[in-house]
Amino acid sequence: MTATNPDSSFTFFSQGALIQEFKVAGHNIVQSFPEAKFYSTHNDAYLGETIGRTTNRVKGAKLENLNGRNYELATNDGKNPNSLHGGTRGWGKQDFEGPKPVNRNGKEGVQFRYVSKDGEEGYPGTVECLVWYTAGVEDGKTVLEAEYQVELIGDECDETVVGVTNHRYMTAILSWPLAKSMGTDCRCSYFHINPGAATTEGTVVTLGTNKYLELDAHQIPTGQITTFPDIPPAGKAFTLGATEPAIDDCFVIDPDAPSSCPLDTRNQPLRHVATISHPDSGLHLEIKSTEPAFQFYTGDGLYIPEVETDKGVKVGSRGKRSGIAIEPSRYVDCAGREEWRGMCRLKKGQKWGAKSMYRAWKE
Repeated sequence: MTATNPDSSFTFFSQGALIQEFKVAGHNIVQSFPEAKFYSTHNDAYLGETIGRTTNRVKGAKLENLNGRNYELATNDGKNPNSLHGGTRGWGKQDFEGPKPVNRNGKEGVQFRYVSKDGEEGYPGTVECLVWYTAGVEDGKTVLEAEYQVELIGDECDETVVGVTNHRYMTAILSWPLAKSMGTDCRCSYFHINPGAATTEGTVVTLGTNKYLELDAHQIPTGQITTFPDIPPAGKAFTLGATEPAIDDCFVIDPDAPSSCPLDTRNQPLRHVATISHPDSGLHLEIKSTEPAFQFYTGDGLYIPEVETDKGVKVGSRGKRSGIAIEPSRYVDCAGREEWRGMCRLKKGQKWGAKSMYRAWKE
């Protein structure tokens, strides 16, 4: 990388291969805590965590007909009888090895590694997850790339299910200028493109699709892909108001994914997921991914509690719509739905993979 601008930097914690800071033109555009310790005590919102072993929800917190048997998972989805974000202590709550400096695809980067044991949170098989982050500046824009890879390395079973994205802790911290820095992708990172404002009101959003997975009363897809009400088609912008639109849904870029999505999408082209900006800050963020879908959440249930640092500095609480989560992924409940399971079923000798790119700038 050749960037030298100190106003563009990233800060990581090894818990959950987590991103604490994504700074663009001197502004941190992700919601975060000021110190690593708060991610283990106050992070019910999954701020910045790498989500796994599966993403989003698994219907009924169970896997049926996998390795010829059924598996019970943790039920942790509030009033819904589902498993959410990999369970009670999913990968976002675990300490990864790293960050380890690497050269990845000709770019300086960092690598994180986590080994999830057979039976963790109810999932079968021991798997290894690798996360790479590379960062740089292209045409004056800060560019962050995130890459994920998972392999089944244990001999306990023949197959398991996996899915990784970023929502995002502490044995190590790095905060580097871009000349030396690497980043992380940001699923629950909650983006806030107008830092200093209490909410995301006024944020201009352009999505890569307005098709989404219709949900039942327990937030599980019915199997139908339809048009989201009042969201314009791909490439058309809309603006977030004080309370509307209220969205927490999985949008579908590739409606043929159940039959055509490879287990490792990293060789697929990067496709437009979303672009967000705010006229008051002049900040812009563009997201692309190789994944066939993405969760878009306007943060209507978001609450980040007040904390006090070791130096006695209080950071106030943040409430609903104080951030936006955009999470590239496979379809919700693909692990639990047999006809979609090909997107996440991992066998010995195979690799599950995904890649996302984040480009940010100020005008």
